[in-house]
Amino acid sequence: MTAPDAAGLRRRTQELLAAHPPATTGRTAFLRARFDAGLAWVHYPAGLGGLDAPRSLQPVVDAGLAAAGAPDNDPRRIGIGLGMAAPTLLGFGTDEQKQRFLRPLWTGEEVWCQLFSEPGAGSDLAALGTRAVRDGEDWVVDGQKVWTSSAHLARWAILIARTDPDVPKHRGISYFICDMTDPGVEVRPLRQITGEAEFNEVFLTGVRIPDNRRLGPVGEGWKVAQTTLMNERVSIGGARVPREGGMIGPVVRTWRERPELRTHDLHQRLLTLWVEAEVARLTGTRLRQQLVAGQPGPEGSGMKLAFARLNQEISGLEVELLGEEGLLYGEWTMRRPELVDFTGRDAGYRYLRSKGNSIEGGTSEVLLNIVAERVLGLPAEPRTDKDVAWKDLAR
Repeated sequence: MTAPDAAGLRRRTQELLAAHPPATTGRTAFLRARFDAGLAWVHYPAGLGGLDAPRSLQPVVDAGLAAAGAPDNDPRRIGIGLGMAAPTLLGFGTDEQKQRFLRPLWTGEEVWCQLFSEPGAGSDLAALGTRAVRDGEDWVVDGQKVWTSSAHLARWAILIARTDPDVPKHRGISYFICDMTDPGVEVRPLRQITGEAEFNEVFLTGVRIPDNRRLGPVGEGWKVAQTTLMNERVSIGGARVPREGGMIGPVVRTWRERPELRTHDLHQRLLTLWVEAEVARLTGTRLRQQLVAGQPGPEGSGMKLAFARLNQEISGLEVELLGEEGLLYGEWTMRRPELVDFTGRDAGYRYLRSKGNSIEGGTSEVLLNIVAERVLGLPAEPRTDKDVAWKDLAR
């Protein structure tokens, strides 16, 4: 089948709308029909929600559906599935896995989370100690994961575990799909500085995972995980936003609407951060254009670095601009939110929540190393444990 051009996608979009009018079609039914029509993510293969079309043509479909009032799949709520699990499934999943998981993932009927970080293996993820031991056609998993966003909502998780402790840490890892409803999976909330608990710690005790839910060969999970991590950093740092979108938007609005708060010093700082935010936004656009030609590379780490630093500096400026008002905080209550809302809350929330931006999705310190070594070509840091069996590492 020849991939459609922009005109062909517009025609397909109108055909979808005619067959499934948004005003009279239920949300889930419409999203399923959109997926089956190949208009979910047009660059994916035919039969898997796409039409093998260029990624750059997705806005053609999105614009036509938005104009008709069609529902979207609430991408912020299912960001881990869309941004991390889906490209990994596409790259390493079997045909059966792709057919089983991609459709309900995209429609939002099944939420995903990411079981990667551990209490003793966050920045040094390859040192993870969660074990997966083969038992017939199953793997039995025991261990603990931490900082797991959406684990309290998720049906499925992408999981990496140690399957061979006798080889160096990067070579003894395998990658699995874990059913979060299975016996032995326990999710506990982690309360944050905001008062909420959007993160979790997850305990895995004798969890049985069939071998047919393994992604990639046994022992090569680190390679699979790199696809997940690179896509994660692009999805965090390179998200599509309009001019003055994101964290800079509320500060600019306050500046324009509250002239009594302005000072010369704050004006200069705001101008500097506005320019940097715009540069980051345009760089993100360029990065997404590069994705058309292949998988994301280490450049996504640079975008995620900029995202974290800018969010923290902008939120700090906003609190300072507001003065005493900036010290107010709405409700410090224990909640289990479905998503992070940076722009719909008060300045105090933004200031506190942005502190996590330099940790989640890869710490800034680790990302600096990635940019230095893989983008700038600087000498690598000495790694004395590179060829040491995981079981012999100091812990």
